[in-house]
Amino acid sequence: MKESENILRIFEETKEAIKKEDNVKLKELSNQTIHTASISQDPDNIAVAVIVYSLSKIIERKKYQRYSGWDKFYKTIISAIDNSIIALKKNDEKKFKENLGLVRKAISKLSGKLKKYVQEVFRKASINKASRIYEHGISMEKTAKLLGISMWELADYAGQTGISDAPESKTLSVKERIKLVEEMFSG
Repeated sequence: MKESENILRIFEETKEAIKKEDNVKLKELSNQTIHTASISQDPDNIAVAVIVYSLSKIIERKKYQRYSGWDKFYKTIISAIDNSIIALKKNDEKKFKENLGLVRKAISKLSGKLKKYVQEVFRKASINKASRIYEHGISMEKTAKLLGISMWELADYAGQTGISDAPESKTLSVKERIKLVEEMFSG
């Protein structure tokens, strides 16, 4: 695990932001993490960026707090963050990864509309963070693999947000476009 001090700081600030329901601070923390994740291409940093961004979107949507299962979900998230902080302070990478997994498991234990909504937030957060990594110059294929999304989803999102239209982006030749499409459908 790279940049454990940074992840520790991010999680400590994330916990405070969650308690204050400060979704803007959570998005800011996620953006800080994605920069590090783009440089290191470390899966743990990427997972943290997606989790923190997802939590910002979940906290932002106050109606989720009215669904059954919210209290247990919230307690599980806070507990996983607390345990992640402890694991990072002890340099226990295995425990840290287990606690990251608890966040995903908390989602799977939800039911009904809340489960559906939270799953969708995490999926969209993965695509959003993938686009930010791609924006930092990491290849589309590698970015999609790192985030567990399809190249098609990433290309579609990048096209909608204009990332692919950035001045530093180059236009692909017809031959390169065909190769890209072939790669998308061959995996």
